[in-house]
Amino acid sequence: MTQSESKESGVSNGAKFAIIETGGKQYLVEPKEKIQVEKLVEKASGVVSFDKVLLVADGKDVKVGKPYVDGAVVSGKILRQAREKKVIVFKYHNKTRYRRKKGHRQHFTEVEITKV
Repeated sequence: MTQSESKESGVSNGAKFAIIETGGKQYLVEPKEKIQVEKLVEKASGVVSFDKVLLVADGKDVKVGKPYVDGAVVSGKILRQAREKKVIVFKYHNKTRYRRKKGHRQHFTEVEITKV
């Protein structure tokens, strides 16, 4: 990875970051970063820990899991639980008078990463 590639991905050289898995998705996280993940069961203003850590990088030391890094935990603080903006789902078949309009609002949890 060149220096220009690392700046494009939002990670600077020597930074501490990790890749975690939650809700069937993977997120690249750094300390003090806010992310939106699929809704978690924990209460708002609580503490959450992600134990499914795929990669941990601390400066020049990089640990890659197979599939997860043993003993690695990423901690975070739940800021809020809310719903996304409405997404309109519209189905249409021409010449058959078929029209269906639905709206969907996905639940999410906003988490601030405190420790990698």
